[in-house]
Amino acid sequence: MPRRYLDRKLKLSLLRLADALDTQGSLLKAGAALGLTQPALSRNLRELEDLAGERLFERHARGVRPTQAGVVVIRLARRLLAELRRAEEELDALGGAEGSTVAIGVLPVASVGVLPGALIRLRQSHPGLRLRLEQGRTEELLPMLAARELDLVVGRLYTPAVPDGFLRQALWEEPISVLAREGHPLLGSPGPVTAAMLARHELVLPTVSQRVGQEIDQLVALLGLPRDVPLRSSSYGFIREMLLASDCLSIMPRSMMVGDLLRGVLKVVPLPVPAPPRPAGIILPAEPPPSPATAAFIGALRGFVAELSAHGLGDMPEADSSPSRSDRTRRVRSA
Repeated sequence: MPRRYLDRKLKLSLLRLADALDTQGSLLKAGAALGLTQPALSRNLRELEDLAGERLFERHARGVRPTQAGVVVIRLARRLLAELRRAEEELDALGGAEGSTVAIGVLPVASVGVLPGALIRLRQSHPGLRLRLEQGRTEELLPMLAARELDLVVGRLYTPAVPDGFLRQALWEEPISVLAREGHPLLGSPGPVTAAMLARHELVLPTVSQRVGQEIDQLVALLGLPRDVPLRSSSYGFIREMLLASDCLSIMPRSMMVGDLLRGVLKVVPLPVPAPPRPAGIILPAEPPPSPATAAFIGALRGFVAELSAHGLGDMPEADSSPSRSDRTRRVRSA
């Protein structure tokens, strides 16, 4: 089937249709999301397929799935829609950060760790700035960053399997740590804490994403603690209450409980072995430079990280106050 004037006749409503069908997975749900009746949606889909010259979606028992041609059109739709959103935000930003929008992708640990403190600072300095947050895993957020649906990604910095062209800036460390309540018996021991001393206390561990979970299990093994921990939970509130109300210990990235660490109700138990490094920070597109709104968020994040470092909770292995050297050592371009 020949393509018919795709560059002249393709309408934004058809691009939104392609995006909605893939996101919702069914004609009924896509129609509800777009405010279209089923006949109108079917008519628009036929128009889009006629323009593309290919069948874009196949029906199956549970809805619709894109064909190979559909994947191409969906990718085009999301790229163009993201560019339009970006143009709107850049036009809003011509007068500065106020009133503009910054789209932030955030990894799970950072979302409960540094992000709240950074956003409180940001709201104080730029109350008119709007935020759009997207939580997910690295492999989910980087395609959105590439499509310009996000301005930056915040969280743990993993070395990419293949070069991806993004700029990575390491701003803080979020090592896996042993956490206990203030006044815990281990914190008052006269000598160094040993693995045998840790083993006398019950562990409550978080149920977290695969990578973080593996790193927690690796430290548990390194400490010689039993790996068959009977008490695990995905609720940080439950783990926090267990720590505060008992002599339980937890092992997790310390930034997951950074608020309680700053308030002093939870403490980091010194480890008998060094914790493996876990650099965290931001991931940015190599070009263009950050917008005023994005720069304002990065400034607030740096301010909160400095507060963590002042309390010994987020120091980089090699602290550096020199901007020029910091740029050299903390910027990693994958090209």
